[in-house]
Amino acid sequence: MSSDGGEEQGEEGSGEGGQAGSEERFGEGARSEEGGGEGEGAGDFVGSAQGGAGARAAAAPIARRGQRAAQRGAAAPKPVRHQRPPPGSAPGTLAIPQDAAATRIHVYEYAEGVHRERDVEDPRDLRGYLKPETNVWVDVQGFRDEDKLWEIAEVFGLHPLVLEDATNVPQRAKSQVHAHEHVIVCRVPVLGEAGDIETPQVCLIVGRGWLITLQDHPRGFFDPVRLQLREGVEEIRKHGVDYLAYALIDAVVDRYFPVVQALAEQLEELEGEVIEHFSSTQLPRIQHVRRALTVIRRVGWPQREALGELAREPSAFFSDAARVYLRDAEQHIRQIVELADSSRELAGLATEIYLSQVGQRTNEVMKVLTLVSSIFIPLTFVVGVYGMNFDYMPELHWELGYPMVLFGMACLAVGLSVWFRSRGWWD
Repeated sequence: MSSDGGEEQGEEGSGEGGQAGSEERFGEGARSEEGGGEGEGAGDFVGSAQGGAGARAAAAPIARRGQRAAQRGAAAPKPVRHQRPPPGSAPGTLAIPQDAAATRIHVYEYAEGVHRERDVEDPRDLRGYLKPETNVWVDVQGFRDEDKLWEIAEVFGLHPLVLEDATNVPQRAKSQVHAHEHVIVCRVPVLGEAGDIETPQVCLIVGRGWLITLQDHPRGFFDPVRLQLREGVEEIRKHGVDYLAYALIDAVVDRYFPVVQALAEQLEELEGEVIEHFSSTQLPRIQHVRRALTVIRRVGWPQREALGELAREPSAFFSDAARVYLRDAEQHIRQIVELADSSRELAGLATEIYLSQVGQRTNEVMKVLTLVSSIFIPLTFVVGVYGMNFDYMPELHWELGYPMVLFGMACLAVGLSVWFRSRGWWD
């Protein structure tokens, strides 16, 4: 860590989900004096900032843990990534997948000329970061340790339903205002090597002077924002957590562009292949891309609505200056949804072209078969007339009868072929 004018800045290049070096840099004994204390002043600020929210949230989660443990024990043992609480569960019940990643908490404390970050093992240590002179970003990755999640909720006074929306993935993208926090659920498209689309969820919880992000698995969605914080790019440290929330949302929206663009390019290539080099393998590929675009549209439309509400409707947690930036992000997601819709129409057009090619090839085959049949119908008639085995057929005793009939049949076949070609039926 380097220091410049009272600024403690983390080493560049550590990504989300791969910050082993960050753990070494920001160990338990590496907290600076400015951000490491947990005293009465910090506790007093927590109480005043939350307006008694900590007391509201403290009792319910603890009382519900025994019930949650019993419900999780009764759930199906099959490991799944996405699951829901059992039917009849109490509101606020978390359904943690058995294959969930280990819970890791990384804290970024920043202000103009100030930047500190470290890993936190005990969520109760987060109280020391709630100070009026700095902003704090709490990045939570992995949901395996449910107790840690509830302790984070108690520290920040989160409503139990907020934690349920953040952990019971996937949820529909939305923007929802609570008394003490503003919850934003985003879905991020990820294009796999086989062309499959995954849409993992990220949840942003914005409070007064603090922001929490929750993801079920470590991912690199927010790496550009981390780099901006460490380097002080675009004066990000001069703004509050509402601008940081915009930067994180913008990083999510930017993830849509390369995915939709790649799918649109695949469709354009497939359309050209269907026209120039018809193949039976093209239709499954077209439908695969079309299904991927349907997934993009299904998660993109709610994302567009959520950003529209966030940009237009007043919120105590977002300033007017931040909403100006959010309107720009809304325009970006609008462009993405429109591009996805136009690409889906192109996929439908490519399918129609493919079916037209199939119909054209079938017509060509039927035309050839019809022409061949037309040639052999008169030959069959001649053979039917002169097909009886008498001496010197035809006309019974004509020695050149068979050769002349065969010659006449050949002339008839050649004549019909020439006539068909002159009419353009062979083309």
